[in-house]
Amino acid sequence: MRVALLAESFLPHMNGVTGSVLHVLRHLSEAGHETLVIAPKSGDVTADLHGARTELLRSVPLPSYPEVRVVFARAARLGALLRDFDPDVVHLASPFVLGWQGLAAADALRIPTVAVYQTDVVAYAQKYGLPQATALVEGHVTRLHRRATLTLAPSSASMRQLESLGVDRLRRWGRGVDATRFAPTHRDDAWRAEVAPNGERIVGYVGRLAPEKQVDDLRALADLPNTRLVIVGDGPARSSLREAIPDAVFTGHLSGDTLARVMAGFDVFVHPGESETFGQTIQEALASGVPVVATGVGGPLDLVRSSVDGWLYRPGDLDDLRARVSDLVGDDAKRQAFARAARESIAGRTWSALTKDLVGHYREARELRAIDDNLLVRGARRPAAAVASRTRGRWTRFVALGDSLTEGLCDQSRMPSGEYRGWADRLAELLAGTSEDGPFRYANLAVRSRRVRHLIDEQVPAALAMKPDLVSILIGANDLVGPHPVIPAIVAEVESAVRAVRRTGADVLLVTTFLPHRLAARLFARRFSTYNVELRRIAAEQGAILLDLEAVAELGELPLWADDLVHLRSAGHRLVAYRAAEALGVPDARALLGLDEALHADDEPARGGWVTRDALPWVWRRVRGRTAGDGLSAKHSGYVELPTRGDRERARTS
Repeated sequence: MRVALLAESFLPHMNGVTGSVLHVLRHLSEAGHETLVIAPKSGDVTADLHGARTELLRSVPLPSYPEVRVVFARAARLGALLRDFDPDVVHLASPFVLGWQGLAAADALRIPTVAVYQTDVVAYAQKYGLPQATALVEGHVTRLHRRATLTLAPSSASMRQLESLGVDRLRRWGRGVDATRFAPTHRDDAWRAEVAPNGERIVGYVGRLAPEKQVDDLRALADLPNTRLVIVGDGPARSSLREAIPDAVFTGHLSGDTLARVMAGFDVFVHPGESETFGQTIQEALASGVPVVATGVGGPLDLVRSSVDGWLYRPGDLDDLRARVSDLVGDDAKRQAFARAARESIAGRTWSALTKDLVGHYREARELRAIDDNLLVRGARRPAAAVASRTRGRWTRFVALGDSLTEGLCDQSRMPSGEYRGWADRLAELLAGTSEDGPFRYANLAVRSRRVRHLIDEQVPAALAMKPDLVSILIGANDLVGPHPVIPAIVAEVESAVRAVRRTGADVLLVTTFLPHRLAARLFARRFSTYNVELRRIAAEQGAILLDLEAVAELGELPLWADDLVHLRSAGHRLVAYRAAEALGVPDARALLGLDEALHADDEPARGGWVTRDALPWVWRRVRGRTAGDGLSAKHSGYVELPTRGDRERARTS
């Protein structure tokens, strides 16, 4: 099996996500699977990646937490990487920013996705005091995991959390532990004597030093008699913690055998975080034969057996935390009994066993993706929208809305001088050609230079009057290249248009915007990407059919663009038409594209004079407040009838 892993964080920054990815890479390699890692680049990677290919992308650090890197990769870039590797499944490790774009790219290629829920970013937003962002983050997490083919949650608490958000297709998949590296035999008496020279009991914590981990709660243990507090880790809260708990031992970040030796040297392990989806360091402490005191919420509920191998204290009750730790450090017999039970509890939790389960989930995702694709062709869709819809694939009245791209500007293939064809015309012919029943009616209300306000004021009302059962919407580029576009306002208007059409029971083919691969286009890439993220949300929430052209990497290649550098030539329109047909379930659409290209190779000659022919007239119109579409009307303002396959078959037999 070929597995592409998209990791929201990666080496050299080590955390739970990175550690899990490394273990999965190792055991997938040992089982004979091929892997590709797509992740943020933040430094040199010297670790053994077990034969995995890597694509480390340019990233930026979070201002308040520079160890965390964020990748703003375009879906088209990720789509190109995935197409080149040709994976059987895409594994999204703790997806959020990179994972969302990777999900879009995988969807465009119809590759199954397995999203591994590992970070409770909703709780993190709350911990960082961002109440307005919390609802946005929660909505994003919901949309992402509902869109994934399958979601793996590490604990019963995270399963319940995702279920409450309406996420379906949930499976339980925990984390493995290296029971050889983390073991009681690594206890180092010399280290213990150095840290606690007077024989104090060592109470330890291992993890990121950040507000969401609630490490500040360890102050409740600072003056516990006959104990020494050891804090292992690094992060933005380290300096404030050193001031708050000056007598604690701060080791900084530890890993490998050094971490295992220190972990085994603890007498009690404490984990105060209330936002853990799992708690890998808890599991490593148990493997090391160390009793655990953890908050009784989230991931720890599945790992710590209270009164057997540790204690679960009441969340937020620091007096209870102190009492539970005091109980164990003050009773040697109980602590030793808990320690034996702790080691026994991790039997069967090896990474080898967990990776075998993971491959089983990969196979299930492939089966589910095939079902989803079949449902799409037959007219169903996941998730189901709470609006009426006709049986998809049986459309007879198609109306195209938009600007010059949908009008077909620069697609002069087999058209009289001054007339254009375009992807929507080509799509209408494909749909009519697969229809058994006639007549098939088509209208194209798109006009060059139109903006979203024209969609609302002119095109949607005209389309609804025609009672279509399929409407395509590709618009927004003219708004986005203008000065200071207010993207939320543009999005709100598009959403209202989609909602208006869907209320009639008609289907909507919602198309993302896209750019050519040229330097000047990079100025607008962030705007287009932000807008497209919202279009994907609208499609999911309104039950629209998404044609994600931003994720089609080859569409940015310059040979597909006309000499004016802003419109598609015939080959580009052909590609869009067949991708749209594929999204609508036209059988063998991709194979038909190859045949069409072979039979209709472009013979359009390249023309010079771009500055005088295209650029200067555009600037002059802008200065005068005019557009190229002023005074123009739609080329098909009313329905035209196209012959269907049924028409042709009846003609042959008559």
